[in-house]
Amino acid sequence: MDKIAYLKGLLDGQEIDKSSKEGKALYAICDALDEIVKYTEELEDRVAELEELCDILDEDLGDMEELLLDDDDDDDDDYCGSCDGCADFEDFGDDFDDDEQYETVCPTCGKCILLDEKTLEEGETVCPNCGEELEFDFDEREIEALTADLPTEK
Repeated sequence: MDKIAYLKGLLDGQEIDKSSKEGKALYAICDALDEIVKYTEELEDRVAELEELCDILDEDLGDMEELLLDDDDDDDDDYCGSCDGCADFEDFGDDFDDDEQYETVCPTCGKCILLDEKTLEEGETVCPNCGEELEFDFDEREIEALTADLPTEK
C-alpha cells in the first residue's frame, strides 16, 4: 500500500496531467494496483480466519480419533483367552451369556474372532476386524466333536 501511495505522489510531483492519455493510463494503473492490494488484504484476513478454523477442527478431529481408536483398542482385548492378546469371555458382558461361543482366527488379518452356534450353522460370517467374508463347512459330527472338547458350564 505504501508503494502505491509513493507512485501516486510521484505522478503528482512530476505534474503529469490527469486528462492526458498517458496521465489517464498511469493513474488508472495506480487505482487498479490499489484495488488489488485491498482485495489481497481481504483474502489474507479470510485465510487467517480459515487457518484458525482448520486448527480448531483438527484438534476436534484428533480428539474424536483418539476416542475412537481407544475404543477399538479396548475391543481387541475382549476376545477369547487362548489367542495372543485376547481376554477372557467374561469381558463380553450380557451379549454372550446365553450362547456357546467358539473362537477362530481370521486367515486374512490373523485376529481372533468369536462365533456362536447359529453362525456356525449358517456356515458364513464377516470378520469384524478386516471385513473378510469367512465360510465354514462343518457337518454335525464335526460340530459335536468340537463341542465335546469344551468344558461344561457349572
